[in-house]
Amino acid sequence: MEHHLVLYNTSKRAKERFEPLHPPFVGLYVCGPTVYGDAHLGHARAAITFDLLFRYLRHAGYKVRYVRNITDVGHLVNDADEGEDKIARKAKLDAVEPMEIVQRYTIAYHKNMEQLNTLPPSIEPLASGHIIEQQELIRKILDNGFAYESDGNIYFDVERYNHRHDYGKLSGRKIDELKANTRQLDGQEEKRNPFDFALWKKATPEHIMRWPSPWGVGFPGWHLECSCMSQKYLGETFDIHGGGLDLLFPHHECEIAQSTAAYGHEAVRYWMHNNMITINEQKMGKSLHNFITLDQLFSGENDVLEQAYSPMTVRFFILQAHYRSPLDFSNAALKAARKGYERLLAAIAALDRIVPAAENTVEVAALRRDCLAALDDDLNTPVLISHLFDGAHLIYSIVEGGQKIDADNLTTLKRLYREVVFDILGLQPEATDDTRQLDKLVDMVMNIRNKARQNKDWTTSDQIRDELKQAGIIIKDTKEGYEWHAENNNQ
Repeated sequence: MEHHLVLYNTSKRAKERFEPLHPPFVGLYVCGPTVYGDAHLGHARAAITFDLLFRYLRHAGYKVRYVRNITDVGHLVNDADEGEDKIARKAKLDAVEPMEIVQRYTIAYHKNMEQLNTLPPSIEPLASGHIIEQQELIRKILDNGFAYESDGNIYFDVERYNHRHDYGKLSGRKIDELKANTRQLDGQEEKRNPFDFALWKKATPEHIMRWPSPWGVGFPGWHLECSCMSQKYLGETFDIHGGGLDLLFPHHECEIAQSTAAYGHEAVRYWMHNNMITINEQKMGKSLHNFITLDQLFSGENDVLEQAYSPMTVRFFILQAHYRSPLDFSNAALKAARKGYERLLAAIAALDRIVPAAENTVEVAALRRDCLAALDDDLNTPVLISHLFDGAHLIYSIVEGGQKIDADNLTTLKRLYREVVFDILGLQPEATDDTRQLDKLVDMVMNIRNKARQNKDWTTSDQIRDELKQAGIIIKDTKEGYEWHAENNNQ
């Protein structure tokens, strides 16, 4: 591999050279959404961060199995061991089956991910589809003495685990701190310690998400699914586990404990966490009722928004910040991102206007090295984008005659921007304001033509079609209505 990727490993609190366990194969697991509501800007950051990693690993020549789960059971409203299941609660409010909620919001999430041009994962398992596997994992943990049964519930024994291993190593939490700061909640007296967490919960009669088990009818704890599904599809030990910083504790800490308790060793070699998106320096999230859904961002239908922002504007906005840095939302920042992305696309388009010269005065190889070095340095997209804008200045200097570039270097420069901007960063050209206005204009004229056809005014209908053709707009009538495209005048 020509790349020397260095990643920040949360568990080591330091950057480390990435060395896959079984090169050229890489196992990547990322915590996906709990599908009980529309995806928001916070979901977009996690998805884009690990889409970037997925793309770059593949670009570097690795064969990546990317697993991202869908949580459709077990995630309770308080992110702990009490309260209703988030999906079941939404199902009750909407008077539908829980799996209708799952289906509705999974489809919506996939649509938003496609709009943001994130690649689909290799495998996207559902928690509800792995109940048997989760029960088998619980049996292993019970057999190894790190869990206990209490009135149909199975709890992980954190204190006993900590005697043999180090609970809190990922987050820095210590058992004494947990003892001091965790209080016993009503209805959880069956726990030995209030910081023990559920592997299996007994279902109350009104609980509608329920499965049979050796311990009675119930449902799995939220943390269990990721330990189960990551190791089912990536092996007992795998390369990278990613997710949002808000999942570091307790979710990822519990994952480490579960896997170690079951198999005697940790599963994950590199832990990666993207930072949060904030609004007015406050975490964005459904529980805080301050989130902006992706559909609202794309349509502009939210009081916080001054206008609509395209998916690529949102993607570029997120990539302008390093994934481990906090990113604060503002209309000004998104408008600036839109302008910056348009400048970058304009520079790429200008490459097609360059006629190669016999001599060369530009250092394309150095620009390429700088771009790849930024990516190798823990996916440093702000530095990478800065290099791409340096390259944009170079492109315009060539166009204006201040610099010269030969055919070989021009080919390399075009390939660099295609690979980095489109293939790795995952950006793509979007309809401009001009094309959107043309769409509206053609629709308006075609509405007039349709009325003429309804009135059997074939003369006016044909005249509109012919005059549009003279203007370079080709109309094709279909059973569903019509299609049109702009004729290429260069042909």
